[in-house]
Amino acid sequence: MPDGAPPGNEERFGKLLALIAALRNPEDGCPWDIRQTKADVGRYLLDETYEVLEAVDRDSPAAIREELGDLLFMILFLARIAEEENLFGIEGVLEDISAKMIRRHPHVFGGTKVKDAAEVKLNWDRIKRDVEKRGEGDASILGKIPRTMPALLRAQKMTAEAAKVGFDWDSVQGVIGKVEEELAEFREALSGADPERVRDEIGDLLFSIANLSRHVKVDAEEALRAANRKFEERFLYIEKRLRERGSDPASATLEEMDALWNEAKKKE
Repeated sequence: MPDGAPPGNEERFGKLLALIAALRNPEDGCPWDIRQTKADVGRYLLDETYEVLEAVDRDSPAAIREELGDLLFMILFLARIAEEENLFGIEGVLEDISAKMIRRHPHVFGGTKVKDAAEVKLNWDRIKRDVEKRGEGDASILGKIPRTMPALLRAQKMTAEAAKVGFDWDSVQGVIGKVEEELAEFREALSGADPERVRDEIGDLLFSIANLSRHVKVDAEEALRAANRKFEERFLYIEKRLRERGSDPASATLEEMDALWNEAKKKE
């Protein structure tokens, strides 16, 4: 690189890898970083992923940039631990993902012709099944869906995988009927005195709603995040207006808060 020229991405990547290696150096590295395990970093990866999603939801370029950096750091940190344990290095990770993406995009890197995005998805699934032999033998088709995935998202993904082999409702009306059935069973459970059954029926109802979301092509996790955000914004409005009156939610009446909730809805 010429003197004075800005560093390229390859150099930046190398500097970050060197920084992680220095942090993990058992002689003069960071005591906290040195003691981290793959399981520890796995948990941090999940946290950082959620923070990226939060930044994307807020559509904040500065936050997305920062959170992507944190997520990348954890990915490389985990790869560094694997290298120290002689399992694999970051080179193998990069080579594997590049080869996989080339293999799964034959319409870009090969002679395959596709007419739309739906056909791209069909080819993707076919390559996973027939070329990469995913799910062969006694392995369940659900086995590739991580159990650590958020429950609502996992429910939607499991029903999507089952649907690929024909285990699915014929129409959205069938799923709506199932939701109504589960709601009736929940109401029945409420009339009893068995907390465990109430919990089970709530789970069945949530699972049916996740399946309904898939049928109407709505990402259930994303929809719930949006609903959470809407609730938060409206409740923040209630708190703000109450403070302006010299009050707070703990001392306000339900009628006052309901009125402010409806006021917040009208302002949206």
